[in-house]
Amino acid sequence: MTKLAMLGGAPAVPRDIRQVPWPIITEEDRKAVLTVLDGGQLVSNAENETAVRDLERRFAERTGVTHCVGVSNGTTALSLALAALGIGPGDEVIVPSLSFIASALAPLHQMAVPVFADVDPVTFNLDPADVERRITGRTRAILVVHLHGLPADMDALGELARRHNLAILEDAAQAHGALYRGKPVGSLGDVAAFSLQVTKNLPTCGEGGLLTTDDPALAEKVRMGRQFGEVIESGRPRDYISYFLGWNSKLNPVQAAFAASQLDRFDDYARHRQENVTRFLDRLRELPGIAVPGAPAHATHAWHILRFRFDPAALGLPEVAPTALRDALRRVLRAEGVPMSQYQLVPLPEQKVFTDRIGFGSGYPWAAAEGTAGPDQRFPVARAIIDDSLTLQKRHLHPDSGPLLQRYADAFEKVWQHRDVLAAVAGRAS
Repeated sequence: MTKLAMLGGAPAVPRDIRQVPWPIITEEDRKAVLTVLDGGQLVSNAENETAVRDLERRFAERTGVTHCVGVSNGTTALSLALAALGIGPGDEVIVPSLSFIASALAPLHQMAVPVFADVDPVTFNLDPADVERRITGRTRAILVVHLHGLPADMDALGELARRHNLAILEDAAQAHGALYRGKPVGSLGDVAAFSLQVTKNLPTCGEGGLLTTDDPALAEKVRMGRQFGEVIESGRPRDYISYFLGWNSKLNPVQAAFAASQLDRFDDYARHRQENVTRFLDRLRELPGIAVPGAPAHATHAWHILRFRFDPAALGLPEVAPTALRDALRRVLRAEGVPMSQYQLVPLPEQKVFTDRIGFGSGYPWAAAEGTAGPDQRFPVARAIIDDSLTLQKRHLHPDSGPLLQRYADAFEKVWQHRDVLAAVAGRAS
């Protein structure tokens, strides 16, 4: 039994292998960026062919849709999608209670009310049964997040949407390349939003976003919305007329070129990641008291984030509270060189922007729904997940991270040999 690093032992993960670059920047990426800079087509609405249009065509093809629109980031992608769907003041949009803040801010920016639904304890995605309980006469859309890279239950959610005449917006910011019953995410709803932010599985050199749809009218509304509500057509003089309320949310061609260059290697990276993560999770699955992420037979996981849940009783520590065990594991594993962290500290509905309801002043858009009973604000599953889980982020994205992940597995096994120390650390933290 080796000594824990926090007690003076050698860490399971040597310091000289802990830093893993992401994204991987190659000479091809640099050449793609320089080609744009040298060519002079530096905005997406340039008259001639641009890197943005090239990326849009390529991503639409690999996603299996007819239209893709490049925008400034994943958050504006969500807002533009909701605007194109006609979501506005007084409408309700169902959103998962566990996600990144952008998922819930997007409806708010449309003066719509985000109505939160609880999530599944295993997939961490929307629980269709809880979604159905929260549908009202004001509900107009379901914002479906494929959290951490695992597709949500689109069969059940799609059936709900059809039965209640609701739009489905896929938030696929973390799920590039994931499949659901053989179909790519981004082709499963009315419209989908992707992020190209530098930490994503398909990154750009900063920020960027993509929207995908098979609806030509929706695609055209998004194109207009990203440029002030104007109509921009090749060969047609710009008239500078805003036909509706739009934004300035264009994707920069430099960032589009970088993302397109990364797309050339995307499948190879994803294949290596699948192998590396699977071997890592297979080792952790043997340890008591830990639930590792997975995917059902009908779906593939993109593995953007790895979330682990911990059960004190199954670990042989029934007297330890889940939050205390989580904090103890975070401290002990980080000392061993495993960068465990929390992803979201509170369920989305507990974020102050929603609890304080400042919004657009005078309590709007919630004030528009005054006189109604209001949604149930209990989200026990989301709260339990936050209380008893930790995540691994970014390090595993590198295609050569297999040996590092095996060192991480060594660290978990080492820590599991010292449950008495875990109990002591958890006791001091509680």
